[in-house]
Amino acid sequence: MNKMSHKQRSLVFFMVPQFTMLPFSAAIDTLRIANRMLGYAAYSWRLTSVDGQKVYSSCGIGVEANSSLADERRNLGGEHRPSMVLVCSGIDVEEFNNKSVSAWLRESYNRGVAVGSLCTGAHILAQAGLLNGKRCAIHWENLPGFSEAFPQAEVYADLYEVDSNLYTCAGGTASLDMMLSLIGEDFGETLVNRVCEQHLTDRVRSPNDRQRLPLRARLGVQNAKVLSIIELMEGNLSEPLSLLEIADGVDLSRRQIERLFRQEMGRSPARYYLEIRLDRARHLLVQSSMPVVEVAVACGFVSASHFSKCYRELYHRSPQQERAERKMTMATARQAIAA
Repeated sequence: MNKMSHKQRSLVFFMVPQFTMLPFSAAIDTLRIANRMLGYAAYSWRLTSVDGQKVYSSCGIGVEANSSLADERRNLGGEHRPSMVLVCSGIDVEEFNNKSVSAWLRESYNRGVAVGSLCTGAHILAQAGLLNGKRCAIHWENLPGFSEAFPQAEVYADLYEVDSNLYTCAGGTASLDMMLSLIGEDFGETLVNRVCEQHLTDRVRSPNDRQRLPLRARLGVQNAKVLSIIELMEGNLSEPLSLLEIADGVDLSRRQIERLFRQEMGRSPARYYLEIRLDRARHLLVQSSMPVVEVAVACGFVSASHFSKCYRELYHRSPQQERAERKMTMATARQAIAA
């Protein structure tokens, strides 16, 4: 590898309580391998938290911090200013709201530091106002709640997005792809390929590769017409299409659609459409703090009472009970980690 320029980047990984370990470790280990292949420390990093203390991930593993938020704010004005800041978060990100963190992220960005996120960290960047009018990515499970909470952000179900020195990725192994993209910017394709070989990764995924399995694999359905109908349904949850509109969209009659769904999905298209709207509602209930009535509207229900009735019929508990059980489960998990 040509090391003539000896280009270097320094990164700060800001750890939010309950951050997800996989994207965090995948990002750091990708940079470590790049350094090994180059033969020098092109990438350096430090770990930080609000108070400089250990932070526990969602799997219960505690990670020691190298610095505090106060340290990093001072570093912005000196020789230790980083090249990039990455916010690492995971579950319960909606509960994290720290104005000092938001101010630090804005100041970092305004001083020319690249700012990014892993997994659900886009939520914290959006809180800081950095994603208004910007393309960003977040984990598919958090996307409905995020898009409702931050309508000014252009969020996509992509693996990662880079927009105006803002880097966001969906989490999981997508952080590996985003780091490979960064390494490619700095040192070219040859180094990327060598890092991939060390990772036992046979290809570099593009930013726009899908997060979730294709519908065909996810549902075990082979009929192309049924898949097209389900795609229409999934793309129109807040304002559900009528069966007649769906029929016009796929060039089938209502009777044909009814018959296909009975054969392939074991239920009527109306029932299936209701179930995927309720599934989205469940994600909003457990991944956001939106009032129940707003969740109902976001999922195409004309009233909160009708929504609650349908929800209880499918999940055998009310939307309020769903949210309360989720909070209790997470509180228990946090207590177990602290113990």
